[in-house]
Amino acid sequence: MRFCRFLPLRAGALRSSSGVYGLVEIGQIREIAGAPWGEWSRGSRTWPLADVRLLAPVEPTKIVCVGRNYAAHAAELGNEVPGEPLIFLKPPSSLIGPGDPIVLTRYSSRVEHEGELAVVIGRRCAHLSDADDPRPAILGYTCLNDVTARDLQKSDGQWTRGKGFDTFCPVGPHIETELDPQDVLVETHVNGVQRQSARTSLMAFPVLFLMRWISRMMTLFPGDVIATGTPAGVGPLVAHDVVEVSVEGIGTLRNMVHPPSG
Repeated sequence: MRFCRFLPLRAGALRSSSGVYGLVEIGQIREIAGAPWGEWSRGSRTWPLADVRLLAPVEPTKIVCVGRNYAAHAAELGNEVPGEPLIFLKPPSSLIGPGDPIVLTRYSSRVEHEGELAVVIGRRCAHLSDADDPRPAILGYTCLNDVTARDLQKSDGQWTRGKGFDTFCPVGPHIETELDPQDVLVETHVNGVQRQSARTSLMAFPVLFLMRWISRMMTLFPGDVIATGTPAGVGPLVAHDVVEVSVEGIGTLRNMVHPPSG
């Protein structure tokens, strides 16, 4: 199944101004009652895909990101793959959906894309052991762009500011529940030109390992997101660029880059 969150383009079509969840069907979206990580049921209303605006398909309490999880990406920035996962957080306020603008910040002169496979949590989990199977706690997978102010990341010596600006976490276009994440292609294109391309089989720490490891540090709640790391090929974004992150079996997350506001 493919879950999304959406707003109809026709004013007044929904009571909720924050959008509702739906199932992506052939050529349309079927509204559901509830959220995909809880109790939900199929609704009777459907909407043509052309008549809706897709929102970020998640409402996380936290976005947990994994750094240097592809050896080639670690090497291109002059680093080694760590001995155990290197994790950091992006604030939920950085979240945007497909089609929303990535807004550059005047505090950085080097903002870069980082296309990634993201895991969406479907069930509360904590303290998973090596013998525990994390898969029942996974709702599905989506595309994520870990937009990064690279100059600030380097100068600060820690990553919160460089990773945390508003609009620096595009996610979408939907959640795919029927994906095997072990060996899928992750690609990033900017203005139609390929910049990143690698398979998830090249991850230093695969998805199920990451789930167990992160759950020992923090409780993962339904709707939380784990960004699993980016392949080599990260590069700069400038105003009016169009950046597309594609994951095989999921789809493409597309966003335009806007100049700094204010």
